[in-house]
Amino acid sequence: MQARNSKLKLLQLDHESHSEERHDHAEGLYVARGQINLIVDEKRVAVNAGGWFVVPAGALHSVEAGSTGTVVIFD
Repeated sequence: MQARNSKLKLLQLDHESHSEERHDHAEGLYVARGQINLIVDEKRVAVNAGGWFVVPAGALHSVEAGSTGTVVIFD
């Protein structure tokens, strides 16, 4: 799904990690189920089901191993 250069992604996590990345735009994360454990600019952030987190533009971020559930990404 795309609207005005935005993308909506659905990510299923099953304890795997996702490598570091950086974007020139902010990225919104909504955890629909489970918990994700992020590293954002070297700081740990845990987001539980029902929670939101916005990764600032330019922030180096990754998903740690052990994260589970369903995440909606607004990119």
